[in-house]
Amino acid sequence: MSPKRLYRTFAVLEAITWTLLIAGMVLKYGFGIDIAVTIGGGIHGFVFLSYAVVAVVVGVNQRWNLGRIAFALLTAIVPYATIPFELWLVRRGHLEGGWRREAGDDPADGSFPNRVLRLVLARPILSIAVGVLAVAAAFTVLLVIGPPVPPPA
Repeated sequence: MSPKRLYRTFAVLEAITWTLLIAGMVLKYGFGIDIAVTIGGGIHGFVFLSYAVVAVVVGVNQRWNLGRIAFALLTAIVPYATIPFELWLVRRGHLEGGWRREAGDDPADGSFPNRVLRLVLARPILSIAVGVLAVAAAFTVLLVIGPPVPPPA
């Protein structure tokens, strides 16, 4: 799977899960079905974290600057914003090219993030397993912490 296809897949999944969360909120607050937010929110949260990992990995691979990577992460906070951002990336050619499995002439290829990227790409099955476990661990910690509680008025 190319970086472009991987990014597009997770950008679309992130938007779809926004729909699940919003539908869950309508069911909860409109019809009193509390479990709908638990299910939709849980799925959305897991995909949100996965999208963040994919955005960083693809961003490093495509040599995006830190601002573009940060903006990719921010688009996941706004419902459906990952889709127009992905389309913008495609139009600008920021998703073209394959995976960079070897260092090139670019001075950035010696940087820590690029060395880690090549390590990840050299062991894709292991890296996917570690990535899924890391997302699951972060998701679990966030579930334990719970939602932010507003201060008393």
